[in-house]
Amino acid sequence: MLPQKNLEKVFYDVENPLVKVLTDMEFEGIAIDTLALADYSRELELEIKRAEESVYEQAGVRFKLASPKQLGEVLFEKLQLDPKAKKTRTGQYATSEDVLQKLASKHQIVEDILIFRELSKLKSTYVDTLPLLLNKRTNRVHTSYNQAVAVTGRLSSNNPNLQNIPIRTERGREIRKAFIPRNEEYVLLSADYSQIELRIIAAISEDEQMIDAFRKGIDIHAATAAKVYNVELDAVTTEMRRNAKSVNFGIIYGVSAFGLSENLGISRTEAKTLIDNYFAQYPSIKKYMDDKIAFAQRNGYVQTMLGRKRWLKDINSSNAVVRGYAERNAINMPIQGTAADMIKLAMIAIHKAFKEQNLRSRMLLQVHDELVFDAHRSELEIIKPLILDCMRNALPLSVPIEAELGTGENWLQAH
Repeated sequence: MLPQKNLEKVFYDVENPLVKVLTDMEFEGIAIDTLALADYSRELELEIKRAEESVYEQAGVRFKLASPKQLGEVLFEKLQLDPKAKKTRTGQYATSEDVLQKLASKHQIVEDILIFRELSKLKSTYVDTLPLLLNKRTNRVHTSYNQAVAVTGRLSSNNPNLQNIPIRTERGREIRKAFIPRNEEYVLLSADYSQIELRIIAAISEDEQMIDAFRKGIDIHAATAAKVYNVELDAVTTEMRRNAKSVNFGIIYGVSAFGLSENLGISRTEAKTLIDNYFAQYPSIKKYMDDKIAFAQRNGYVQTMLGRKRWLKDINSSNAVVRGYAERNAINMPIQGTAADMIKLAMIAIHKAFKEQNLRSRMLLQVHDELVFDAHRSELEIIKPLILDCMRNALPLSVPIEAELGTGENWLQAH
């Protein structure tokens, strides 16, 4: 089966050697500061209560805030926030997060509802749950890694699901404070790939402009802004860079003019101009996208640089929505999957080097493009260059690969 599907390299070079690495990481686990979590839980409880009371005061009525049905009636019948409010198949108003985000600028009550939801989820899913996952014998949390769940090849984990620990919001990041070194002799060390997906798309599309920017060490979002807005690099404003960053990452996920206009709060015309200018400046990326869709239509799959495959049964569907989803996957999977292969190869190399040198430091966690270590203080100057070297050279590309290292008394500080 492996030779037929041409998957020997992925199996023998990546997935098979990774089993031992993940076994050791699961066995190690990580220390958790339960007292800090208990304090944070009480703090969140107060903030949740404040947000809830603010919602009731603005609504002029008390209701069950966690009930989408009652919430919809308050927002769209009592307060009339959106005369075109959509309803779900069950006949109640849609109150999902993306619906509320679009209304947030219209009324403070929506902002408070979003705060209530975010904090309630943080409290129940992580802050109150993490201490319950402590192993009674080791007094550490031992996640379980899954190699064959995510179709892109990325690792997933459960009990706890480390991949979903929030990073985008300040409140979410606070949870990382609870992950701590095993004792005073250690610090946590975080090693995070820098803009890895953009580097990969530059390499596999062979776009000379983007490759050149990475080779020169230019800020890629500023470089993109300069190109799409047709200004000099030093004339790029913060807003231009922010918009260019959204385009850079959005293109990887097949963003449309409508999607970009929603993300950035700009008109659809402006969003379309941004995307058109982007493709004019980076023509090889547009060619890569078209080529990947055409390849998938002919072969029924796409693959990573190492040959990991994703099968796309809907790529030739007559249903435009279904086909569009498959096309976006055809564009994105070779990039995400190559990033997944790269960090796995880095993990194998680091694990091997630690064993060979009989180090006391240990690799503990893998989350997206980041690795977290229990680093023995006496070994820091040995393992820092070792980790960087393994990450940079795991899967050589035509662009330089960079990773950022940080250390701290907890995961938040290290990251």
